[in-house]
Amino acid sequence: MNIFGGKFDFILHSIGMSPNVRKDIPYEQTSYENMLKTFDISALSFHRVLQTAYKLDAIDEWGSVVALSYVAAQRTLSGYNDMGDAKALLESIARSFGYIYGRDRRVRINTVSQSPTPTTAGSGIHGFDSLIDFSERMSPLGNASAEECADYCVSLFSDLTKKVTMQNLFHDGGFSSMGMSLKAIEQYQKSFDECDCKENE
Repeated sequence: MNIFGGKFDFILHSIGMSPNVRKDIPYEQTSYENMLKTFDISALSFHRVLQTAYKLDAIDEWGSVVALSYVAAQRTLSGYNDMGDAKALLESIARSFGYIYGRDRRVRINTVSQSPTPTTAGSGIHGFDSLIDFSERMSPLGNASAEECADYCVSLFSDLTKKVTMQNLFHDGGFSSMGMSLKAIEQYQKSFDECDCKENE
């Protein structure tokens, strides 16, 4: 606040990491010490930012806070491990603090559930390339890029969305609303066509 000469108009929380994912430890064999680190880095850090900003009254009225999430908070995705639990906690924190911040300071807090995006943290997930390909085939508009996510966050920081709060907003090309797309069906059928399934029976 000293450096910028006053309160903040917006804050972005964009950090996540799981030692269990990095060390390729399966969810059912998770190290609880690692899981606590996952929660601390990926979700509780968001609570700390909000709590500190609240105590310092560091965000301007009608300011905006956004945290980046993922659909694994609602659905189980193989290989995403305890990061799915962390994202669920992240979204819950946004709702809990969103009520308090909205009531007391007229500040909105939301999470953006982004398409799978190549990042340092994401690259450690087993089968991440397949996840990106699957999501691309399933999404009517295709995966949202990191640049498109940045644009969406800017819209949430602007006054154009000043009454949007406590929401988890999907920015994923429609993936979260899909069951099975034609592209996914065709790829699935292709895998049968390429093998002689009768020999395997």
